[in-house]
Amino acid sequence: MKIDRATAIRQHLFAKGYSSIAQIAAAVGASEPTVRRDLLTLEAEGQILRTHGGAQIAGTSGVEVAFESREQINLPAKRAIGEAAYQMLRPETSVFLDAGTTVLQLARRLRLNPLPLRVFTNCLPVAQVLMPVAEIGVTLLGGSLRRQNASMVGPLAEAALERLWFDQLFLGAGGISALGEISSRDEAEARLNTLMLARTKAPVIVADADKFGAQLTYGVAHLGAGMRVLTDARLGAGWQGTLEGLGCAVSLAEGA
Repeated sequence: MKIDRATAIRQHLFAKGYSSIAQIAAAVGASEPTVRRDLLTLEAEGQILRTHGGAQIAGTSGVEVAFESREQINLPAKRAIGEAAYQMLRPETSVFLDAGTTVLQLARRLRLNPLPLRVFTNCLPVAQVLMPVAEIGVTLLGGSLRRQNASMVGPLAEAALERLWFDQLFLGAGGISALGEISSRDEAEARLNTLMLARTKAPVIVADADKFGAQLTYGVAHLGAGMRVLTDARLGAGWQGTLEGLGCAVSLAEGA
């Protein structure tokens, strides 16, 4: 199997989710028997899961199962954001990947086409996805396990952040209010997210369009100059104007 065709198959499944043999063959310009053979190889490598008449990108076991229900919400939008975020990465830099289902899609995309990076995270599923990738150094923050988000939070995680600096931060958002406040459902998560923002000059806030207009219990920070907001193309022009008025750069991921 040619490497470029293997990559094309993986990227198609990443972007589209489950696809039939015929859909994959059309996407990569190969015959269905050829695609079937390719899928056998990719399945043996643990990269895809074959199903009756089709295939999908392989998930991971264990703690990531707790993410499954939320990960499936607005999945095409989250994958489009993950693709756009991947294009923002720079080799040989340090990157913090927050705990969240949209950021997880960036980690999945990075696993498909690795870059030499030092990745820091407080997210167990992100660390699990990147664990097999030799090109990427992964550091997982210690702390208290927040089961609802499969993440590490608390004083130990906060103390670790105070000794670190990141070239880029990709931070998820539980909600973004009309006044531009990022918020979270959890106090410990909100406090840790605030510290993350203090440890980089290049924060990227990643959130699908449905997060805009939501105000959750615990404030994280206000959007402002120096921040980039990466969302999907469903975000209305009014919101885009609001974000730009706050001083944020706005990037819309296409293909959702």
